[in-house]
Amino acid sequence: MDSPLDDIAYLTRSEHRAPALIALSVRPRSRSELWEMTGVSESTIRRTLSEFEDRNWVYRDGYQYEATQMGAFVASAIAESIDRIETERQLRGIWRLLPDEETGFTIDMCSDATVTVADPEEPSRPISRFCALFEETDRLRVTGLDVAMLDSCKTELCRRIVEGMETELINPPRVADYIRSDCPDLFSEALESGNLDLRLHDDLPPFGVGLFDDRTAIIGYDPEGVAVRVLVDTDATDARQWAESTFTVHRRKTPTLPLENDL
Repeated sequence: MDSPLDDIAYLTRSEHRAPALIALSVRPRSRSELWEMTGVSESTIRRTLSEFEDRNWVYRDGYQYEATQMGAFVASAIAESIDRIETERQLRGIWRLLPDEETGFTIDMCSDATVTVADPEEPSRPISRFCALFEETDRLRVTGLDVAMLDSCKTELCRRIVEGMETELINPPRVADYIRSDCPDLFSEALESGNLDLRLHDDLPPFGVGLFDDRTAIIGYDPEGVAVRVLVDTDATDARQWAESTFTVHRRKTPTLPLENDL
């Protein structure tokens, strides 16, 4: 007797079948349209549609095919599975650098996220993504903005602050040493603008959390904290709630003296 795994294997054994069924669940399409969309031969699409009809996943209305209610049900499930596997593939090598379940963070929060990973040819990709995000926001809050990120984006960050971006940064103490030794004038100008609240926290986790107007970001550093390995950003509500809570907890624990009094 056939099992559900047989139908899953049927859909995934050829790369065109799942996309074709998903496409038909969105709207009716002709055989020639599916043929062009999938890139397989016309005879293959004809055979696939016949197999879909045998399973009662699609029906023919004139020259077009449309998913049945059962076909749409299967298409929705397979599309969700593909999305989940794609997310897992993106995160597979860097998941350990992100928050763990003990913090309340879950992989479900990454389902529709943009994952930007550093690679040998483009090691600054996560930093560039971070810069692009704060270019489009009027308010920025970050906890755990460490030297590895700050060193590469400080000029652009301070420029946006001076231009009016309201910014709260909660940093590990080593960031204060970096600012004092490498760029005191740059940050003094940002502080004088009145748009920057720069604070220290000596017990931050080994990752960063950023809140933009419409996006939430997680910054993953390498184990030594000397490079940014990944940035995951999303507009998911559950990720936003988790990030707001995380930022609030760290802010409450921040020493009352902000960093500007210590520069």
